[in-house]
Amino acid sequence: MRTFPSSHAKRRRPHIAGGSPVWLFDLDNTLHHASHSIFPQINRAMTQYIIDTLQVDRDEANRMRVGYTERYGATLLGLARHTPIDPHDFLKVVHTFADLPSMVHSERGLARLVAALPGRKIVLTNAPEQYARAVLAELRVERLFERVIAIEHMRDRRGWRAKPDAGMLRRAMRDAHVPLADAILVEDTRSHLKNYRRLGIRTVWIVGHLPGHTGASGIPGRLPGTGRPHYVDKRIRSLKSLRLGTRSVRLKGRQTCNRFTSMTKP
Repeated sequence: MRTFPSSHAKRRRPHIAGGSPVWLFDLDNTLHHASHSIFPQINRAMTQYIIDTLQVDRDEANRMRVGYTERYGATLLGLARHTPIDPHDFLKVVHTFADLPSMVHSERGLARLVAALPGRKIVLTNAPEQYARAVLAELRVERLFERVIAIEHMRDRRGWRAKPDAGMLRRAMRDAHVPLADAILVEDTRSHLKNYRRLGIRTVWIVGHLPGHTGASGIPGRLPGTGRPHYVDKRIRSLKSLRLGTRSVRLKGRQTCNRFTSMTKP
């Protein structure tokens, strides 16, 4: 089984430029297509871990996995609060893969698309840091992000935290010297976008990696993401769409910022 080497690299000191956009990128199903093979394996591994550790049957383990995710934003938070599991061991076991490179799929030209966006870039993920950095390395985009805010970094003295916790995000943004008005969250999970839009953060919902819906007849239905909820400032199918929107406005207005930068101004 492949495990991920620990990373002790120092975070780069950010250049603070007031009013410039700060992109907060989710990882799974945002920067890469996790629903293809990674999510199914993680789900199976979480269920099996719960069965082995807590001695419950598969139905109960699945109920706990799904229920804790819906209630707390991450299965780990419910397990840490209600069971005696070791959170660090849980994260390590369920994010270990035999062949991660074969499982990581992304849109073509990802590094070029991310690099073209003006402003700072940060990864904000409920995944553990070693897994996140391993995926970013496979995508060849790790150098484009000044820091990775993973679930280990979201903890406070009261316990584990995860998206969409509002207090956690405020603290993480203070630590990163990011005014909430400058932040733009690019994310596939609507509940995260909805909660954080209330804080004044601008929101981009990316839907291209979400699993499709198949009706009772077996015929594929409308793809997820049809329409735009009121708490979403922009809905896109791919990061290419994000870049095209940036380029068109920058060329038209002769500005160094883009339409998403203007979104950060109330």
